[in-house]
Amino acid sequence: MKPSEHCTLLGILDDGWPGLSDTARKRLASADVVIGAGRSLELVRPYLSTTAVLKDMDGLLGQVPGWISAAREAGQIIVALATGDPLCHGIASWLTTKLGRGGFEILPAVSTLQLAFARFKTPWQDIMISTCHSADAGEWFVGATPAHGLYKLMRAIALHPRVALFTGPDNSPARLARALITAGYGEEVKLSIACRLLLPDEAVFTELAAVDVANRQFPEPNVVLVERAPDAARPSFGLEDLDYIQRSPEKGLITKQEARAVSLAKMRLKPDAMVWDIGAGSGSVGLECARLAPHGHVWAIEKNEGDAANARANAAQFRIGNYTLFEGKAPALLDTWPDPDAVFIGGSGGELAELISLILGRLKPGGRLVMNFVTIENLAVATAALKTAGAVWDVVQLQASRSQPILDMHRLAAQNPVWIVTASKGNA
Repeated sequence: MKPSEHCTLLGILDDGWPGLSDTARKRLASADVVIGAGRSLELVRPYLSTTAVLKDMDGLLGQVPGWISAAREAGQIIVALATGDPLCHGIASWLTTKLGRGGFEILPAVSTLQLAFARFKTPWQDIMISTCHSADAGEWFVGATPAHGLYKLMRAIALHPRVALFTGPDNSPARLARALITAGYGEEVKLSIACRLLLPDEAVFTELAAVDVANRQFPEPNVVLVERAPDAARPSFGLEDLDYIQRSPEKGLITKQEARAVSLAKMRLKPDAMVWDIGAGSGSVGLECARLAPHGHVWAIEKNEGDAANARANAAQFRIGNYTLFEGKAPALLDTWPDPDAVFIGGSGGELAELISLILGRLKPGGRLVMNFVTIENLAVATAALKTAGAVWDVVQLQASRSQPILDMHRLAAQNPVWIVTASKGNA
């Protein structure tokens, strides 16, 4: 490939020219067009050809592919600067998707994260890498949906005990610390922060408590390591009924463990499933859906104020962050939810036929609707509605008995039978 036919994506750190390899310096010295953030351009400006055209991409990222294409057509040699490794949350993956891989040469520098971990003096082969270096995401709150700018980062932290991330001016270490406290990690998490790496005023802070970071400003730019103890082993589903906070003094509403296990199996949840839980009760089904779909999300609705409070308390005690609960009576609010991969109906408030029709119209291809009934009348309404809609469906009657002590022996006590109805729009 001739030099004029490609663009070099060149990694650079804040030590500038002295930190570059001989190859990287030669690419820059011969470049006709140099593209980069203003801060990076200033690091190399004195070493460039006097005829080189510099293009500052701050606030103009969307124009970079056009700049490169135009320079290629003009037969010019192009260098695009990126921080550290262009392929680690950098510009390279985006540009090669836009313009194809063939026209690029990638010369990485040491990754910013690699350098930060050297400062922290801790290995990094087991970390999860994430970022909140983006537009102002706003403060984190309980029940935030995937639309929130911090959602992917908070899911990464929920699923991995060590997460390294790039911050930004709006989404700062302080905002991250407040999010961790809100999510219930405040007592156990430690944050290490590397600021202005390779600059004269470089600063490194290690193993700070979230409360000590939450209202503190740190020099920019910076990267953060979030560390916490791994969660105690807890099954993804099949928790005991009494593990859940329920209505008191009379227990309920809760889908019993046996019916819960079969219903969850019938839903066939994928790790990134979008789930609706209608008539959430104490939240047992929806919360176990959230565990089975750790990269997905559960939208739940419950009309009873006390049960909704219990569902929220259960989400908090199990630290389920991919779960949003609304108080109300379905089908209200459902039009604001994304189309689901799976839906569970544990209670319908008398709107069952309407709900079934609505859900079948919204299910994604291959999606499944699972319903639990304890009355013959509701079962009849459901099967009639499914027949009218032309759905594919089946019914399982589940009758379970649990052992109970009697004197120095045990007997079996029958639970109420439950009908578990599974439906889909086609063969699934």
